[in-house]
Amino acid sequence: MKIYIFLAEGFEEIEAIAPIDIFRRAGIETISVSIYDHLQVLGAHNIIINADNTFKKTDFSGEFLIYLPGGMPGTTNLEKHEELLKLILKHAENGGKIAAICAAPLILGKLNLLQGKTAICYPGYENYLYGSKLSSSKIVKTENIFTAKAAGVAIKFALQIVAEIKGTKIAEQIQQDIFLD
Repeated sequence: MKIYIFLAEGFEEIEAIAPIDIFRRAGIETISVSIYDHLQVLGAHNIIINADNTFKKTDFSGEFLIYLPGGMPGTTNLEKHEELLKLILKHAENGGKIAAICAAPLILGKLNLLQGKTAICYPGYENYLYGSKLSSSKIVKTENIFTAKAAGVAIKFALQIVAEIKGTKIAEQIQQDIFLD
């Protein structure tokens, strides 16, 4: 299984870079995807990331997980990308795994993918999680959808995804290797 992490101008760097690191440590093929026609994407805190590929040049075949980092205006920029929204809807329809952190779960809410599911997001964006049951947890998995509250849980969120894809032993080993309590 591959993981595609989508990058838009204004993305929250911790929510993208830390998970890329964790996923790659776990041996999961992880591709950062710029939603633009260029690879360089400027994060919310003026850190420029060179994505691995552009959206138009990426082959979204096979089994994969969609990962949406939050941040503002990164989330709203992701939400404006019609082809990404179509990909998310098709992926959800086919039972594919989707992860969103911080403000990004609002995209899933607006696409009505959280109806009847438990979810979490950055405080202040709960109104967009249409039809969901809000959790007090910082990380939530309901069926094929993972949501997380904010940048502070990005590593633990990534480790939960690793446990789901590669097993708890690998996730625990990475947690031990990086001395995460």
